Amino acid sequence: MSAEDDSTQNVCVTLRNLLNSVQCVTGRVRDGESNESDGDFNLSNFWDTLNQAVKAVSQEATKVSLIFSKPPLPSQQDGEQLAESVLKSVLSLSAVYYWLPKSQGVSLRQQVRDATVQVLEGLTQLLEVILSSPLQSLTQEQLTSTGGVWSACDRFTHLPQDNKAAVLLVLTGQSGIVKDAIEELEQALSEAHDPFGDFLGDEEDGEEPRGNRDTYWSERDRRVVAACRGMMKAAAACLRKMTAAVRVHGDADAPHRVAQLDDLVDGVKEISPQIDDLALSLYPPVDYNSVENDVSKLAALLKKVLGIIRSSHICGEAELTWVQFLDGAVDHNLQKAKDLIRLDS
Repeated sequence: MSAEDDSTQNVCVTLRNLLNSVQCVTGRVRDGESNESDGDFNLSNFWDTLNQAVKAVSQEATKVSLIFSKPPLPSQQDGEQLAESVLKSVLSLSAVYYWLPKSQGVSLRQQVRDATVQVLEGLTQLLEVILSSPLQSLTQEQLTSTGGVWSACDRFTHLPQDNKAAVLLVLTGQSGIVKDAIEELEQALSEAHDPFGDFLGDEEDGEEPRGNRDTYWSERDRRVVAACRGMMKAAAACLRKMTAAVRVHGDADAPHRVAQLDDLVDGVKEISPQIDDLALSLYPPVDYNSVENDVSKLAALLKKVLGIIRSSHICGEAELTWVQFLDGAVDHNLQKAKDLIRLDS
């Protein structure tokens, strides 16, 4: 083996060891827990330190990419020093993440964790690309991976700075998902028609209607869909009103109020999947048993979320009015849907 081959092998071993270490840290951040208590925690200092740590990882990633973009390869000693420097920045970033205590909010911690993991995964990808490419050439994949690390690091400048902001981000996202689901169903209703109607014309007097309704809604189906759509709109209204209430009354300072905001998010995150399930069951051929099950689940979930709102600090006198109204709307739409589903059954 030539000296050059030996040097290449040593550098590859160093990079693989670094890759394994970064993957281990990533796993711990993804699955681990942060501090239990505040102590002398200062949120402003945390963000300053975190941003410095993120900047250091970005700089180390750039350094690695540049060093392995052209000859000559670093010596074994230089390679090991580079790996140590990269790993030090990675460990510093993970350590700062662990400073963020649960008392600052689960929603905030999850978003900081996800952003941290994205940076570490970007660095992992960059190392994998360098190892799988010729070590003294700059490939498009390496450029893309380096840019991926930069992009993940830039995300930190847009992160919510406290739990109220983190919760608002989740609520806004969920509202958008629910709105899209309703619009998609309404679009399908407006476009749907009997696919054979244009060819076969109306049924003759006294003739039984065609029985195959696998591809379009019957009139009865449409009435059931309308009632369920009312329930979906109640969910959308609940999310809009809740978002506005959190924006006005939300408190990210008192620990018990931070926890109340997280409780809201836990309930809200279940709404969009349940609306998706209901929407899917409403498409032809309509299975009324599935529809009744799904609309009942959505109603129960909305009642639960409205109860959480009612008992939280975001619910003042004005909010109590719409909470009570929506609570009644949920009951009304559920009963209407059940009556139509059970009609003639």
